[in-house]
Amino acid sequence: MRGFERAEYAARLAAAQSRMDAAGLGALLLTTEADLRYFSGFLTRFWESPSRPWFLILPRSGAPVAVIPSIGAELMAKTWVEDIRTWAAPDPWDDGISLLADALREIGGPVGVPSGRETHLRMPLGDFELLKAASGLSFVDGHGIVASLRAVKSEAEITKIATVCAVAGRAFDRVPEIARAGVPLDRVFRDFQRLLLEEGADWVPYLAGGAGPNGYSDVISPASETPLAAGDVLMLDTGAVKDGYFCDYDRNFAIGEPGKAARDAHARLIEATMAGLEAATVGALASDVFSAMAAITGGGEGAGRLGHGLGMQLTEGLSLSAKDDSVLRAGMVITLEPGIDVAPGRLMVHEENIVIREDGPERLTSFSGAEMPVI
Repeated sequence: MRGFERAEYAARLAAAQSRMDAAGLGALLLTTEADLRYFSGFLTRFWESPSRPWFLILPRSGAPVAVIPSIGAELMAKTWVEDIRTWAAPDPWDDGISLLADALREIGGPVGVPSGRETHLRMPLGDFELLKAASGLSFVDGHGIVASLRAVKSEAEITKIATVCAVAGRAFDRVPEIARAGVPLDRVFRDFQRLLLEEGADWVPYLAGGAGPNGYSDVISPASETPLAAGDVLMLDTGAVKDGYFCDYDRNFAIGEPGKAARDAHARLIEATMAGLEAATVGALASDVFSAMAAITGGGEGAGRLGHGLGMQLTEGLSLSAKDDSVLRAGMVITLEPGIDVAPGRLMVHEENIVIREDGPERLTSFSGAEMPVI
């Protein structure tokens, strides 16, 4: 089914309200796509337009209140949210501020606003100052309530992530249909997106990768028109979405028989991934998982992060880095993403998705073997 049962959203709201009560908050004001969708189920790609702000208020008790542009009223009415207040947006003079201030005054403060890492306001700063003045309420940090709740996935969420991981797995299995020596890399990227859609993805917001002899120079550049050549290593890394949840993992392919350096690097990446898997237990720190992988791939703290949280966003929450002391909890979904330098200016990375369980981590992707697939 699309979305979740009403009980899923009710449980999320109840958990937030319990923490709001403990923190002394009268309301939480949510303004970003993922936070708003987490509590409402409001799923649309209309967020690509920056012209309109959207607001959801979680009161310390009672039902959520949506204050949104009128263009979204029909879709929001299909969610479990019943109190929907709209204005004709965009309005250059009052873009929902009066309506939002009235709603917040009814509910009361202090008003918590998510303010930690990976948050942003997504409304004009000038309008935020107007809102504070018009409401007469105090606005404070959101105490990390939303991030803490989103970090631990329900079984229903985990099922959705596993589903989109399987979609990407089927597309990866079909890469030999689209990639071979002589095919330009940018064509491979376009065709791989097509395969993901054919296998069931709703859309493909993220696709990265690279290709070159014994590895690639970076993993975030747009694809070039350079044709694949015998001896290249091709990497495709996808963040595909199905029903609002991401997968995020990659696969390396050899175009013809790989050289010894590439073969050995791939085997070490798989070894590091398995070390990360073994370390990813309840109560371990994110830095512990980083250390387990970095001990095999090298690089130390200079390697940056070797994985991250995953869910409604491509990357969310914790980082598997030397300085992140986040404690792993059952229900967290994370990526394991070791990288290794193969030669000067050449690297390889590998990525898998897992969920933390009380009795040990569970694989959400079909893990790659030590031998790199050959096309």
